[in-house]
Amino acid sequence: MRSPVARTPRPGGRRRSPTAPPRTFLWTRRIFLTALTGFVLLPVYVMFSSSLKPLEDVSGAFRWLPSELTVRPYLDIWHTVPLARYFLNSLIVAGSATVCSVLVAVFAAYAVSRYHFRGKRIFTVTVLSTQMFPGILFLLPLFLIYVNIGNTTGVALYGSRGGLVLTYLTFSLPFSLWMLTGYFASVPRELDEAAYVDGCGPLGALFRVVVPAALPGIIAVAVYAFMTAWGEVLFASVMTNDTTRTLSVGLQGYATQNDVYWNQVMAASLVVSVPVVAGFLLLQRYLVAGLTAGAVK
Repeated sequence: MRSPVARTPRPGGRRRSPTAPPRTFLWTRRIFLTALTGFVLLPVYVMFSSSLKPLEDVSGAFRWLPSELTVRPYLDIWHTVPLARYFLNSLIVAGSATVCSVLVAVFAAYAVSRYHFRGKRIFTVTVLSTQMFPGILFLLPLFLIYVNIGNTTGVALYGSRGGLVLTYLTFSLPFSLWMLTGYFASVPRELDEAAYVDGCGPLGALFRVVVPAALPGIIAVAVYAFMTAWGEVLFASVMTNDTTRTLSVGLQGYATQNDVYWNQVMAASLVVSVPVVAGFLLLQRYLVAGLTAGAVK
């Protein structure tokens, strides 16, 4: 009786791993991911193609391909509405809200993570509990507070950029404080003690040791605060006027009583999205590192 001879694989052939998933599953996954990618990219294509069409191609029956390509909508968006002024207002408001949120959150999170004081637990629970309520509940109270402050003291918060910055702080500051507190707590206290030995005070230890170690978390908080303020619509539509109107509200100006300039709406939407998308792509690795490290630690 001959002993069985082991078969050697053919040259260039690949042996299938016994732990590899079946081919049916692989093809199903590929088809699903391809369909999902097409579903996600379809609105982007419609927006981009509509921004290069004349108004006749988008105001009537939708056409997948434009009858003619034109960049006229990208030139008209600056004249139909004062888009440059809205753009500047959004940059000022979002940038100011981001800077204020990061500064306040850094100092507050350092105090909560490094010091013990009376009412610390109540303070942290109260700050975190503000995220349980929908933002629309604060619209009427903030409106009445701003109007009464303006009538009493003459400080115009309603209809001003400063009032809108304070409004956005109520959105981003609790999350920023909660996230940075956990991130600062993960930084070893021995680093603070080493800074004290070298002659630094509490502020020196914060800015020379803790902040550089927690830089990914700070960048993640800054990106979150900026994106929250940049795309907010509800409070911006109530708390602003014609002079302080932001981009999210100003885009409504392309819709008139007689017509809607859909090609200009799409072009303006793409222009508005460029700063946020570019900033997110540049800071993506810091954002992911900050979110994951803060969550794990």
